[in-house]
Amino acid sequence: MTVLIVTGTDTDIGKTVFAAGLAGALCAYYWKPLQAGVDPAGDRETVAALAGLPPERILPEAYRLTTPASPHLAARIDGVEISLDRLALPQVDGPLVVEGAGGVLVPVTETLLMADLFAFWGQPVILCARTGLGTINHSLLSIEALKARGVRIAGIAFIGDPHAENERIIPQIAGVPALGRLPRLDPLDPASLAQAFAAHFPKLSTVDNIRPTTWTSSS
Repeated sequence: MTVLIVTGTDTDIGKTVFAAGLAGALCAYYWKPLQAGVDPAGDRETVAALAGLPPERILPEAYRLTTPASPHLAARIDGVEISLDRLALPQVDGPLVVEGAGGVLVPVTETLLMADLFAFWGQPVILCARTGLGTINHSLLSIEALKARGVRIAGIAFIGDPHAENERIIPQIAGVPALGRLPRLDPLDPASLAQAFAAHFPKLSTVDNIRPTTWTSSS
């Protein structure tokens, strides 16, 4: 089973749209294990509307929390206890795209961060980052946190308007591949997303392209 984890340098940077494009390009299963906030809808519904996948490939969340907050706080407010056992990767008959919640150091519980969960899964991560002001610091800190836990990094995907210097310097300093840049799409629909993803992320267009023998490691 080929697994790619999609995370971000922050919340609301477009990683759900990227995850939808990736899942659609690979005809993969999509799983968001921790959804915190469902008004008006959760990320699963967004991906279902954008990825062009059969409904059975959009997997239900392990935890669907109503409060829009970090998972540890949303669970406390909702009266739910998050268990690591329920966060084991689902076994599916094809590629699996997993979307994290918020940034890499968002607390899942009082003692477990998203980056710790990525390390537990042991699968490569794609980091989604803004192109604009502040992204150098946020991106490098996120990559440092992932590397410190031995998380393999497939690369960084930029989202937003072009910014040549930010798109150059972050991968160079961090020592991770730049996978491409997803522009803001208007209109945003399955056709425009599929077209943009194919144009800007050709290396992620087939399962064969995402099966390298090694990924960027903590070294």
